[in-house]
Amino acid sequence: MEDKLLKQFVETSLAEDVGDGDHSSLACIPENAEGRAKLIIKQKCILAGAELAGKIFSIIDTAIKFTPFIEDGSVVEHGDIAFHVSGRVQSILKSERLVLNIMQRMSGIATCTRKYADMLAGLKTKILDTRKTAPGLRFLEKEAVRTGGGVNHRMGLYDMIMLKDNHIDYAGGIKKAIALTNDYLQKNNLNLKIEIEARNIDEVKTIMETGGIDRIMFDNFSLADVKHAVSLISGKYETEASGGITLETIRSYAECGVDFISVGALTHHVESIDMSLKAE
Repeated sequence: MEDKLLKQFVETSLAEDVGDGDHSSLACIPENAEGRAKLIIKQKCILAGAELAGKIFSIIDTAIKFTPFIEDGSVVEHGDIAFHVSGRVQSILKSERLVLNIMQRMSGIATCTRKYADMLAGLKTKILDTRKTAPGLRFLEKEAVRTGGGVNHRMGLYDMIMLKDNHIDYAGGIKKAIALTNDYLQKNNLNLKIEIEARNIDEVKTIMETGGIDRIMFDNFSLADVKHAVSLISGKYETEASGGITLETIRSYAECGVDFISVGALTHHVESIDMSLKAE
């Protein structure tokens, strides 16, 4: 994760939260008062965002001392202490809500992702996230997916070509969409992978006849159709299943032989984890 991106995010978040001053702290805490606080976990989860928390405290006040006890990706239990932080009390209080918001959300995503990843144990299939992220938080949410054992799909519209149903329909069909895309990449000297969505087995066959792509996504296919499509493709292209796949069904889809399964719920059905930053 780029430190520049994180610094910009912290500055924007503080501008939203602090405004013209943290008057609650300014009113009753002396400017030079120092203290210590601890991050207490209040429910079992996969910890995520602790390393980022240390960086955030440092961005807000370089004099703050951050002492971590548990690494991101670890299973933590109620009552565990993730880290201690010490320094100017006003700085700790200014950082508190931002750090908690990030860690609670990231740990929720990592915990959810780990559940899905565990369902794929022993299989070649990898769990992918999507672009269904909260605006401005994508770099954090995708980091949390990695922490939980998932793999990032494209970060945005810029780092991979993905021809979905609307692209295909607007372009005039599968063959035109693929031809225009390859022409565009060549003219602009871009080296990007091309993924294309198939809505049925006939579209899979058309895509294979056309070629010029890297991955085929099976959108809302039944298990039988996924198995059939994987057999047709026979390793010629990467394969991805997507659409309505749940924790209860993911292993069955993976056993069809797909390379990837994408699940939007990793980031858009987030249950934040309960934790607190308490003064010592």
